[in-house]
Amino acid sequence: MVTTGGTGLGPRDVTPQATSMLIDYEVPGISELMRRSGAASTPMAVLSRGLAGVRGHALILNVPGSMKGATESLEAVLPVLGHAMQVLHGHTRHE
Repeated sequence: MVTTGGTGLGPRDVTPQATSMLIDYEVPGISELMRRSGAASTPMAVLSRGLAGVRGHALILNVPGSMKGATESLEAVLPVLGHAMQVLHGHTRHE
């Protein structure tokens, strides 16, 4: 599941707080990767508070609300999402 927007510092930006109440646990490496990728094109990306976390067998990602920020974030994590989903569904064999 991907949410867009509400990840900044403004008073209406509450997506990370809402997400943290829903997830079973956080996956900080994914959100760190999204911020690091965004920072390559704009230093303001480090202000994003978007989370990545797991609820049951679902991976939840908060991406920025801007089209550019959302696209960059998803492109950054796309290479690991397949493996993440396999592990979440019990396929834990590492080859």
